Amino acid sequence: MAFTDFKSIAQIQQEYSIKYSDANFISYLDLKPSEYFRQEFEFNLENIDVFTSEASRCENVIYPILREVYKSFVDKYTLWSHKSITYDNKLTGTPDYLISTKSELGKTILGLPLVVVVEAKQNNFIEGWGQCLAELVRSEERRV
Repeated sequence: MAFTDFKSIAQIQQEYSIKYSDANFISYLDLKPSEYFRQEFEFNLENIDVFTSEASRCENVIYPILREVYKSFVDKYTLWSHKSITYDNKLTGTPDYLISTKSELGKTILGLPLVVVVEAKQNNFIEGWGQCLAELVRSEERRV
């Protein structure tokens, strides 16, 4: 079963007995984008139809932002683009982007746990959350 088969948070919660709770996990950092990033990002928004497809969103919006933020954390984490991950026949697939801890074996080996998973869904935010949760469950089960 692919990650994309999970269409909601509730579906993955039921499948893996995950308790839902609200909390603020976001740490506010004082990150300032470079002038180069700002210029390139503005260029993309002004000249490219960045919302025409998932691929366009990935290449022109999501990845540039992730890469810019990642630069501040390159010593601890690894940024992956379209990296296939598999746990078992229920959890397999390719998230658009993920950030993992840095592997001691180098940048070609996925470190665990996964820290962030990003999906660029066309117009379905709820479905994207279900898929992201399935991908994170995969990393947690591998770690245990």
